[in-house]
Amino acid sequence: MSESSDCIFCKIARGEIPSVKVYEDEHTLTFMDVRPASPGHALVISKAHAANLLEMTEVDLQAVTLTVQRVARAVQKALAPDGIRISQFNGAAAGQTVFHYHVHVIPVQEGQHTGSHGRSSADPQQLALLAAQIRAALGS
Repeated sequence: MSESSDCIFCKIARGEIPSVKVYEDEHTLTFMDVRPASPGHALVISKAHAANLLEMTEVDLQAVTLTVQRVARAVQKALAPDGIRISQFNGAAAGQTVFHYHVHVIPVQEGQHTGSHGRSSADPQQLALLAAQIRAALGS
């Protein structure tokens, strides 16, 4: 696993920075976005550092994609949104703010107008509750 010593997502994957974890396996980690675009907004990252899609290995890209699908299904089951936005950005001009490959899983309700990034920090207890609901749906 390649890592970057300065990358915030690498630090989260190593456990150096706390996160509200939803799912973890050998290649991926899913955690709640601390500035969610909507309740239940989760991020799926590769544990191997790559700045964006163009730098990902096929193995890591496949692992992230499978985890995104698994997490999206659990979000659907746990939170029953009207839709789920799956988004990923490559480069600052495209809206990428953390330069470690990651995919947003954002539950959306009909009529809800959200961006891909939230503006304010979420309540940590609310994040923990939502993560527990999604984890329970992953297990069932």
